[in-house]
Amino acid sequence: MERKFHFVSGLPRSGSTLLAALLRQNPRFHAGMTSPVGGLFAGMLDQFSAGSEFGPVLDRDTRRRLLRGLFDSYYADQADKAVLFDTNRLWSARLPAVVDLFPGARVIACVRNVAWVMDSLERLYRANPYEQTKLYGNDAERNTVYSRLDTLAQYNRLVGFAWSALKEAYYGAQADSLLVVEYELLARSPERVLRLVYEFLGEPWFEHDFCNVSYDAPEFDAALGVAGLHHVRPRVEVQPRRTVLPPDLFEKYAQLSFWRSGDGSAAHVIRAKAD
Repeated sequence: MERKFHFVSGLPRSGSTLLAALLRQNPRFHAGMTSPVGGLFAGMLDQFSAGSEFGPVLDRDTRRRLLRGLFDSYYADQADKAVLFDTNRLWSARLPAVVDLFPGARVIACVRNVAWVMDSLERLYRANPYEQTKLYGNDAERNTVYSRLDTLAQYNRLVGFAWSALKEAYYGAQADSLLVVEYELLARSPERVLRLVYEFLGEPWFEHDFCNVSYDAPEFDAALGVAGLHHVRPRVEVQPRRTVLPPDLFEKYAQLSFWRSGDGSAAHVIRAKAD
């Protein structure tokens, strides 16, 4: 069976685990939370590149074959699946390689107002007051909500990297392979949004159950010290709430939703209508 590879990327706390939980209901699909393939991919590139003793003896075709083989080997136990989705925020920054290795591949980027991303992460932090989560490296980073959010927003940290990588992809030459999906729309109208995802992928529709969704990864979350990070509620729905962030912080991060404007990008976006 010739298998198709697609990719899930985007911002944290923006519906990628929910999307994977829905996609995996289709018996033709395999999807899950962040896999180690992205990290292995980056590690192999390090071994291929300038300064490595192996770089001079590995030409472009060999490098492509080895990297493609990584995906085939990792997903060898999913031989019965026709379509495989690998999830990693790294893929937004590797779109040229993704498109070259997998012609016709699509990247689905889940997004959300960045202020609500920060709010969600802050809520998880406060829900685990007796844990020093690995999201922060020291007391200076975790001391207050201001230092915590500033840390997460740095370009090499959880939110900042994902945001900048997605922005690179959104305005890049391969942007037409990218579909940006807003979390609020997915949660409010899951069937409508998922039908558009299927259309983008060129796949026949499958009837999903939006009232019995299942996904959790407690061991992975415990290792990070952030319980509940990948827990998906059984029913897909919007749960309105007030932010726990100070107003100035919420306003600061609410300005970062660059995908709300289609100017200068060939990316496909499932976005709410402007007010």
